[in-house]
Amino acid sequence: MEKVIKILLVDDHQIVLDGLQSLLGGLPQFEVIGTANNGRDALQAIPILKPAVVLMDIEMPIMNGIIAAQKAIEQFPEVKIIILSLHFEKPILQKMLEMQVSGYLLKNADQKELIQAIEAVAAGKQYFSSEVTTALLRKTGRIVPNPQLDATPAHQLALLSERETEVLKLLAEGFSSKEISEQIFLSVRTVETHRFNLMKKLDIKKLAHLIRFAVKCGLVED
Repeated sequence: MEKVIKILLVDDHQIVLDGLQSLLGGLPQFEVIGTANNGRDALQAIPILKPAVVLMDIEMPIMNGIIAAQKAIEQFPEVKIIILSLHFEKPILQKMLEMQVSGYLLKNADQKELIQAIEAVAAGKQYFSSEVTTALLRKTGRIVPNPQLDATPAHQLALLSERETEVLKLLAEGFSSKEISEQIFLSVRTVETHRFNLMKKLDIKKLAHLIRFAVKCGLVED
């Protein structure tokens, strides 16, 4: 008998969680062992429930899927992360590839593709839907013009480099540029440049708004 694949579902919409449980719950090769409504709760559940695969949304309160997936990959490398999202814009997809998520599906995926993806990543492979692969291969950074998606914290966060994200987190924690430079071994001038680029990319002009953005993304706690 093949080993049952244990799955943790992470989404802030109960109707999505119910739908996924309905799709997967009756299949003998899968066991849905738990659900979470945000990234923070998912990170707390993983070491307790020990899922083999986590299906995770991106846009969630408290801690979004980008930050949660990154932390999960760092803390629990044995767990496979599949992103299940409405987003398929190139910056977010590239960010997820860099983070080495195991799979990426759009929420319009059918049951057959969902099963294929879970079984593939559980077996140590990667699975990216055809729409995601096509988006990554396109030369332009945009797939579908959608101002509402562009304005979301997840999309904005995906535009930041790893170092900019690190500086953002430290700024939000109250450290000065000099203190940050000492912590991450950069010159004060370089830290200030990262700070300037952060505000430019995020279209933020005040430090208080920058901190609010970091809290909204789950980089720091309120």
